[in-house]
Amino acid sequence: MIDPVVDASWIADRQVVLADVRWYLDGRSGREAYQRGHLPGAVFVDLDRALAGPASPAEGRHPLPDPEVFAAAMAAAGIQDQDQIIAYDDAGGVVASRLVWLLRATGHDAALLDGGLTAWSGELTTEIPVRPASKFTARPWPADRLASLEETVSWAGPVLDARDAPRFRGETEPVDPRPGHIPGARNVPCRDNVGPDGRFLSPATLRERFAAAGVEAAADVISYCGSGVTACHNLIALEHAGLGAGRLFPGSWSQYSHTDRPAATGD
Repeated sequence: MIDPVVDASWIADRQVVLADVRWYLDGRSGREAYQRGHLPGAVFVDLDRALAGPASPAEGRHPLPDPEVFAAAMAAAGIQDQDQIIAYDDAGGVVASRLVWLLRATGHDAALLDGGLTAWSGELTTEIPVRPASKFTARPWPADRLASLEETVSWAGPVLDARDAPRFRGETEPVDPRPGHIPGARNVPCRDNVGPDGRFLSPATLRERFAAAGVEAAADVISYCGSGVTACHNLIALEHAGLGAGRLFPGSWSQYSHTDRPAATGD
């Protein structure tokens, strides 16, 4: 399987499928951003329709999609089982990582484009590629890559919260019912996995960053965020750092905050 993070030079001479996965918490349209300009040949993948199931208090804002729905969305975008998919956004990969994680978790070759749209030196285009519908096989989400709410709250290893520090500390909460974090969780903001240029920190620096949060191996880690999307960025970063594959709590804070369980605040 390819490395989970590749740069533009890596894709230059390869037959890959580029996937634009822009999405905005403030309600702006990722599809409209894509239509105004995207990487040549890139298809648009809609987070809400392709990479998440229906929201609910019981499951959270972005629960995992049904495997059949995910497969149908990939096929409709012209993505086949054997394709190498390189995903990007304009936020350091924190949204596109959801697609990459879902694909890699089910055995597909997929990676983030390091730096994403902001690091692309070529011209953007408004031309929408026409890719014929393809065959993409639905595969169940692997149980060993997921963690339930019950498993997360009782987990003895590191539980990493990927949200920005103010949300983790409970100083602000823009979308979920109450502020705070899961007691015992450690804050590793995913947006700090990349530098000011939007490119990933070196694997060695990432290892130091995760070691500071008590991580020795990703197999011991459960990752969560607000709704299970940006948590995937920490999982990709762990793998890029050579620490292996961790587990995702899909419901994340958007599920936990609807329960009557205690919420921790502060650092």
